[in-house]
Amino acid sequence: MKTLGFIGMGNMAGAIASGIIQKGLMKKDEVFAYAPHYDKLVKNAEKIGFTACKELKELVAKTDTLIMACKPYQIEDVLSEIKEDLKGKALISIAAGWNYDKYQAYLDESTRFQFIMPNTPSMVGEGVLLFEEKNSLLDEEHEEVKNLFKALGIVIELPVHLMGIGGALTGCGPAFIDLIIEALGDAGVKYGVPRKQAYEMVSQMILGSAKLQLETGEHPGVLKDNVCSPAGTTICGVDALEHAGVRAAFIDAIDAVMNK
Repeated sequence: MKTLGFIGMGNMAGAIASGIIQKGLMKKDEVFAYAPHYDKLVKNAEKIGFTACKELKELVAKTDTLIMACKPYQIEDVLSEIKEDLKGKALISIAAGWNYDKYQAYLDESTRFQFIMPNTPSMVGEGVLLFEEKNSLLDEEHEEVKNLFKALGIVIELPVHLMGIGGALTGCGPAFIDLIIEALGDAGVKYGVPRKQAYEMVSQMILGSAKLQLETGEHPGVLKDNVCSPAGTTICGVDALEHAGVRAAFIDAIDAVMNK
């Protein structure tokens, strides 16, 4: 991979470009982007460090690997304009709903393709990047792309039939955790903690708890038990949560996403 081009430059694309450039995985003059609003694109280019292109075809001509980062409803129009120009190139898509099989109806067989599903924590380098196992990248390209996206978090490869549930857990999950942050923050405010400090304490607690599980590999139940002393305060809170059906509520939330 010598040059990388972004079709669209929203928040997620900006996070990807910034992570790649800041970590030295690619040089500034190797990363390009196109977006319809050129003035805004130039401002982002000055901040992040990529090169802005005025025309979509100009972007494709200058790059050998492209990232489809526009809105899903825009993709058909984009592909109709550049399908021929994509021949022999690699295309990475982070657009929801556009997986390998869907793209095959639009792409020439010489265009190599990979579908990736990022989540919002990727914007701070703590994301989960789901790679669909079904792809047509060359082996070396596949490894290069994985290394690039590791700048944003962890990369997990999933078979096609698990991308849906994977996206529900990692893509919708941040909103569910945000509800927890807000609720515990409200509880802190109820007992006198200033809201900003309450959110800061809760968010850091969640970040630390997650890191502890990842680094130790311990079952979450074991880590929970380690905090619950006999007849202590934490087990009383756990009991209240169990009575409220917190586990079932989260499973129901995933069911609602999967059955939409």
